[in-house]
Amino acid sequence: MRDQRDQHPWRLGPRGRRWLDRLIVAFVLVVGGLGHAVAGQPVATVFTVAEVLPLLWRRRHPWPVFLVVAAASALQAAAFDQPAVGQLAFPVAVYSVARWSPRWQGVTALLVGYAGALVAATRWLFGFGAGDLTPGNLAPYTVTIGAIVTAAWALGWAAQSRERYVASLVARAEQAERMAEREVELAARDERSRIAREMHDVVAHGLSVIVVQADGARYAAAKDPDVAVGTLETISATGREALTEMRRLLGLLREGDTGVTPQPGLGDVRHLVDEARAAGMRVAADLPEPAPDVPDGVGLAAYRIVQEALTNVRKHAGPDATVDVRVAVDRGVAVDVRDDGRGAAARADGRGLGLVGMRERASVHGGTLEAGPAPGGGFAVSARLPL
Repeated sequence: MRDQRDQHPWRLGPRGRRWLDRLIVAFVLVVGGLGHAVAGQPVATVFTVAEVLPLLWRRRHPWPVFLVVAAASALQAAAFDQPAVGQLAFPVAVYSVARWSPRWQGVTALLVGYAGALVAATRWLFGFGAGDLTPGNLAPYTVTIGAIVTAAWALGWAAQSRERYVASLVARAEQAERMAEREVELAARDERSRIAREMHDVVAHGLSVIVVQADGARYAAAKDPDVAVGTLETISATGREALTEMRRLLGLLREGDTGVTPQPGLGDVRHLVDEARAAGMRVAADLPEPAPDVPDGVGLAAYRIVQEALTNVRKHAGPDATVDVRVAVDRGVAVDVRDDGRGAAARADGRGLGLVGMRERASVHGGTLEAGPAPGGGFAVSARLPL
């Protein structure tokens, strides 16, 4: 069964509205105009045509149509002292002004209608032969005509209010849709930035290990082939790990892939240290054992910061550098990576993707990261991630 909320109210289209106005005008002209003509009232016939015919343009030009109808009604009151069928056009004109014109024009039409009710009541009483115009005689006619004008005006006013309300709802819905699209776009942009950082960390770290190991194997192969074999095993393992992480990250971009493979955390920092030592780097590590439980996001951020810092040491500190890695957990996670190499000799401009990525990871979790030349030489990275 179709949901009733999906059913829109039936409305006439532009063509249907035009035909409705034509039918109304034709009906009044046929009934009223012919009726007055048959009754031998040519003046009433002329005024009926003059009052009713402008209603064909009441939707596009409601205010001018009302003025024409009001003027014709006033002239009719002066020339003809009895009600005419054409006066039915007056409440229709009042409705049209209240429905499609500015509010002040609607109020003006209502006041003109009240004045016209008094004038029409007075004129009709004379036409009916009531010579004594007492309040008791005028009141019934005036109130009746005024009630008809008020009802027409109220219907038009309510219709305009409803239309404005619906328009405001549509505008709010469109604004909410634009905001939702903007939020989706920003979320997608943030996700692309996150994946880009992840890919940078994985690729840079894995390739730096492979390059260092390959260089070492090339020099060691001539003297000790066994060392080259072990180095190639390290290169192979590092490449497989980097490839696995790359596949996981790329899986996030594929439609239908959930990308739910567990991400590294604080306990995996030990693996980074062991990997760096296997690559020939002199690393001193002070890591909590066992690794305490921290939020997954904080653990991943700490892991990536250590990974990027070791990658920078490998790339910039030189072959004889020693690096000290310290991770502590108290009220937050403190990560310190310092080396004594020559990397600090090149002044950092803060534009490298690695440093930017580390700062972004820290700031996402409300933390801070400082990176720069260390006192006494070398380079230091210090991050604080609150829990």
